[in-house]
Amino acid sequence: MLSPADFVNLPYTSDLTEGGIQYALRSLPYTYDRMGGAPTTRMRRIVAGIAVELAFRRYLGAKNIRFDTLGATPFTEPDRYDISLGGRRVDIKSTLITSRKKIRRIQRSPEVLLQAEALVPSDQLDTERFRPRDIYLFAFLLGLVATHRESVQQALQAGQPVYLLHAFPTHWARPAHWGSLGKMHLKSEPPQEARLTLGGQDAHRDFCTCEIVLSPGVRSPCPQDFHTLIFLRTHHMPTHRIGIHSPVLDELCVIPPLISPQGWDNLWVYGMRILLVGYITKAEFRQKAQRLPAGSPTFQYPRTRTENFALPVAHLHPIATLLQAARKWQQ
Repeated sequence: MLSPADFVNLPYTSDLTEGGIQYALRSLPYTYDRMGGAPTTRMRRIVAGIAVELAFRRYLGAKNIRFDTLGATPFTEPDRYDISLGGRRVDIKSTLITSRKKIRRIQRSPEVLLQAEALVPSDQLDTERFRPRDIYLFAFLLGLVATHRESVQQALQAGQPVYLLHAFPTHWARPAHWGSLGKMHLKSEPPQEARLTLGGQDAHRDFCTCEIVLSPGVRSPCPQDFHTLIFLRTHHMPTHRIGIHSPVLDELCVIPPLISPQGWDNLWVYGMRILLVGYITKAEFRQKAQRLPAGSPTFQYPRTRTENFALPVAHLHPIATLLQAARKWQQ
């Protein structure tokens, strides 16, 4: 039976969040939205998931264990596997815990995670992509988020990074018909100058970005020909509205100076620790897990948004056992 002594406790560094953000910016239009909510909420989950994967790669490297990332998820092909060990695909299932109360509880008594649920969405478990010997690895990322103006101001005053952006709706970020969005123009209300970064895809479907500085009240052309527009990032705390017009969509998108999913949201995840709690093969998980209907309460969520299969973390196997096996596989 698994115990807290079997958990692998990994330190968190800011470059993990940076790596997660770079992937999330590219992948947002192509990720399957199981849990609903605002696009930036989904992006933060992506940031957390990539951060855990990068930390796990570092951990394997420190242990001199070879791994493969040839199957790692391209940003246009969601829900593939992350890492391969000895020809066995490893799918990392990570949960971001942002509740200060839960974080304190886990730090004080890590054994509470033993009764948490190891969750796999039912549509993923039913897919034929994974073979029975492939592996699910479960992890928890303890970290805070700043998603209101007051908390963003506090982060800035404390010298912490922020990443404020507006995520565009689907008909901008993944239009039904491929083609240029046209010669777009942007405008910022007076009196503040606005320094912005736009991100999307070009005519070759490659991810691209460009920067623009808007003079107050002046309508300025976008320097890049975008075929999709995924996000707009502001490099300062927003105080006035920003407008962007696409002649092809025949639409003016006006972004209010709010720290909210409708305005600007802070994508930064202020990670503290990562706990790798255990692993299990897909075959064993299929055999032991129970179906958990949507709307069920779990340790991670007040109510799950989608149907899952669940198994108590206590029924997983220690990470140390996986490392021992991986060393044999690479011989």
